[in-house]
Amino acid sequence: MPISGKQLIAGKWLEGRSGTFNGVNPATGEDLEPQFTCADEFQVAEAVSAASECFTAFANTTPQQRADFLNACADEIMALGDELLERVSAETGYPRGRAEGERGRTCGQLRLFADWIVDGEYLDARIDTAMPERQPLPRPDLRSFNQALGPVAVFGASNFPLAFSVAGGDTAAAFAAGCPVIVKGHNSHPGTSELVAQAIDKAVQKCGLPGGVFSLIMGAGKTVGAALVQAPGIKAVGFTGSTAGGTALFKLANERPEPIPVFAEMGSINPVVLLPEALKNSAESIAAGFVGSLTLGTGQFCVNPGLVLAVEGDGLEQFIAATGEALAKVGAGVMLNKNTRQGYQSGVAKLRDQAGVEQVAAGEAAGEDGGFTCQAGLLTVCAKDFLANRELQEEVFGPMSLVVKCRDRAELLQAIQSLQGQLTGTLQCSESELASYGDLVELLRQRVGRIVVNGFPTGVEVCHSMMHGGPFPAATDARFTSVGTMSIARFVRPICFQNYPQSLLPDALKDSNPLEIPRLVNGEKSRAAL
Repeated sequence: MPISGKQLIAGKWLEGRSGTFNGVNPATGEDLEPQFTCADEFQVAEAVSAASECFTAFANTTPQQRADFLNACADEIMALGDELLERVSAETGYPRGRAEGERGRTCGQLRLFADWIVDGEYLDARIDTAMPERQPLPRPDLRSFNQALGPVAVFGASNFPLAFSVAGGDTAAAFAAGCPVIVKGHNSHPGTSELVAQAIDKAVQKCGLPGGVFSLIMGAGKTVGAALVQAPGIKAVGFTGSTAGGTALFKLANERPEPIPVFAEMGSINPVVLLPEALKNSAESIAAGFVGSLTLGTGQFCVNPGLVLAVEGDGLEQFIAATGEALAKVGAGVMLNKNTRQGYQSGVAKLRDQAGVEQVAAGEAAGEDGGFTCQAGLLTVCAKDFLANRELQEEVFGPMSLVVKCRDRAELLQAIQSLQGQLTGTLQCSESELASYGDLVELLRQRVGRIVVNGFPTGVEVCHSMMHGGPFPAATDARFTSVGTMSIARFVRPICFQNYPQSLLPDALKDSNPLEIPRLVNGEKSRAAL
């Protein structure tokens, strides 16, 4: 099926009724065909209504049935072949290798969830059998497990058109939990979004599921997005993007008569701490890795290393010099869209204008060829000025980083203590240094979701252990991750059954344990039937 520019609402491809727009090739600035239509508020309501109507049926499918669906989604995405890869590159400026890698990640996380839910660990089934003879009071029969939360609204991210978009981690986790999903596609990659929606639609049909299990709507975020978050049938929101966008959705969700959770992964400057011994021994190699991380994907990653902290000295000056040499060889990179480039340019200009900030290195200048290109760079500031100016902690989305020069260890600790919540914190250090900087590590632990040692934060592994989140403003809820199997916890809630008839209990809680899942029975883990 060719790209149509339509909305997918509960299994039907429909023309939007609220205007049109085109995708844009960011490498050239040229419009892409076809033209896309925008949904209106009534079409949003139709998608939400369909999701609500089929929620019970989808939530009550078995883990195996949902696993089959997740695998079918991955199969159909792969079946799109070159058409998908070419559209990703056209809408993002990403090279084919990046598109292939992201497709692999997207399908891999769908399959990871499929394997994970069949085991049943995520259900956290617990049984405390009745103790009628217990004194002074008898204990009733109590059984609990995690059930699906309800229809979920997912907002596609600009920088990951596959892995954090229509069939990305939020959608995979919600489907795995048994929640219907309505995706608000990102206007930067509408063709990619539609192709992936076509694949999911085929998987829905292939698995015999109701059409309301999945819908894709396109349109202006401030109208369509607001209508989606405020729709009574929506029970949770998944979002990856800017702090302004995430907090706006969070505010809307909490102004509803029934507030709902917004799981937003937002802004982060991802501090990199360079300890003295590591700088003394490895300044040049650290600089090479740092520049690779800073400029990867034109710096358009939520874990881009936007801040470096170190004690001043010869080692730090060597690092800055080596970084400058490496940056000078970096060509101008393509940014995702016009607004992203404007945001980067204005953010860099604002940083440069702050007291004490000096630009010490830059990549090749951006061209004038009509595309949305930008220049990488490195700035420095002393810790005293950094501590006095909160604006120096604002995220600049792109390949620009700020080095904070600290007088001594005490000032380094003070600078770290001043930081807001972050997705990551990186330490370049020897093992002995790490052991002797326990106070610094504790400060980082309080402020980040992931600590990286002798590496760089770009690259977020999809696995069972990953934590991709952190204290505000990195995320709206520091307890949850948006990547990996733990992210399913966002879209389930526990429910307890007291003295419930055995024959009517959910399969996860029946004495016979027909799902053969692990359960906590009277305080002991077991897969055995009772």
